[in-house]
Amino acid sequence: MSDSEKGQKVAPKSRQRIHFLDELRGFAVFCMVFYHAFFTTGYVFKWSFGITLMNFFSPAEPFFAGLFILISGIASNLSHSNIERGAKLFFIAYAVTVVSFFAVGEKEAIRFGILHMLSVSMMLYGILTKVSRLIPTIIGIAVNALLFVFTFTVQLGYFQIPFVTRIFPPAELYKTDILYPLGFPGTGFVSGDYFPLLPWLFLFFAGGFLGKYAAAKKFPSFTYKKHCPPFSFIGRHALIIYVLHQPVIFGICELVVRLLPIQK
Repeated sequence: MSDSEKGQKVAPKSRQRIHFLDELRGFAVFCMVFYHAFFTTGYVFKWSFGITLMNFFSPAEPFFAGLFILISGIASNLSHSNIERGAKLFFIAYAVTVVSFFAVGEKEAIRFGILHMLSVSMMLYGILTKVSRLIPTIIGIAVNALLFVFTFTVQLGYFQIPFVTRIFPPAELYKTDILYPLGFPGTGFVSGDYFPLLPWLFLFFAGGFLGKYAAAKKFPSFTYKKHCPPFSFIGRHALIIYVLHQPVIFGICELVVRLLPIQK
């Protein structure tokens, strides 16, 4: 076998896909689809079983949503242009906002959801790529993880050092109608899906630094193998599934209302 033939044999391995990340992302999207189904049936169509399921599963939402955001950060190291990807996703996110206003009304419309947050995070990560290269990977992961914890309660009106103290930012930050993308929702602010930059940007950036190991092909060997093809498929098509699942759920609910008498 010639050297060139050997090179052709080896080349695909150099572009080996991390299937475990696809599977984890697919699992996270799977969970989010059902969570949004519970939200739509419970808080849009006012069906009692939807409200019950929504309230039961609400504590789990930050975990599977956080998993999705962390993996998106990791994947940002495997992309050619995060700025371009982020810009495209930004327009998709606000298309979702416009559609949600017409579909469910102003009260339940998505003003700044997970797609909005991810699009801005991608662009910021792309802009700060050269800076991130100057920071040791482990330091970048640790600092962003700590900042994520510190800002996790910002929507409640304070920052936290767990089990130590709370730090209260100026109350004026919560009295404006324009700072909700940062994590300071004004009085009466409502969004059908709300993921502000604080704290989630730091989780995305923690994933970004973790993804440097992925770019260097230093992830554990088991992550390159397939374990659950259905979740892997969902993970590879996460964006289109995420964008389409909510109008599909809404359409199914509308059809059920027209065909069957559902007790609220």
